[in-house]
Amino acid sequence: MPYEMIELTQRDEWSLITINRPKALNALNRKVLEELGDALTRFEQDEASKVCVITGAGEKAFVAGADIAEMADLTPLEAERFCRVGQEVFLKIEAIEKPVLAAVNGFALGGGTELVLACDLVYASEKARFGQPEINLGIIPGFGGTQRLPKMIGVRRAKEWIYSGDMVDAKTAKAFGLVNAIFPAEELMDEVEAIAKKLASKPPFALGQAKKAIEKGFVLDLHTGSVLEREAFAMTFASEDRNEGIQAFLEKRKPVFQGK
Repeated sequence: MPYEMIELTQRDEWSLITINRPKALNALNRKVLEELGDALTRFEQDEASKVCVITGAGEKAFVAGADIAEMADLTPLEAERFCRVGQEVFLKIEAIEKPVLAAVNGFALGGGTELVLACDLVYASEKARFGQPEINLGIIPGFGGTQRLPKMIGVRRAKEWIYSGDMVDAKTAKAFGLVNAIFPAEELMDEVEAIAKKLASKPPFALGQAKKAIEKGFVLDLHTGSVLEREAFAMTFASEDRNEGIQAFLEKRKPVFQGK
């Protein structure tokens, strides 16, 4: 399907999703969320694409939040439905058994921070800013912020962010564990592309099993999570890439994974 508010581009063995509403600072309305969900499904089903990168168009914003103009006149029932759409899209990111990276090129506020929280790895421009400013509108985060942020940065810091509505810079976000690395703005996409290519060279089935074990195991007790890990570990032994990886190690050569 043609998209109006995002762009989906195939780059060798990885995909790039660009949220393309720069005049609205890439704010998330229902249409953006629906298109993003569709693009993620296409990425998930595309065997040739092993990694996805999500970014925002323009130089100012990754995603500056949900679309306030669209939310202004929502009834409580309509607000619940809008919230459900956003939550389902972000849960999809975690459920896809392929890495999904965020390239945060500017403001990542409200729904933008929540999108970042759902991604596997996060790389930020030194100009990036993060925060959950919903409290300043008389509302609270609705796309997973109250649930993922405490797990990511700790309960007290998450409460501080959500209660105050203040923004933090990329350096602070990295110190709290929200961001993996920071790059100069003009180098961000080149650096993230290099990381995407590196991950795309890894055995995709093993990557998927690792992601599944981490995502599902994070909310389990250690014993139950260890059972999950054991099952995922065993599953990798059914892949041809496991044979190639071990044989290459024994033969002291670089493995050539086929995604099988």
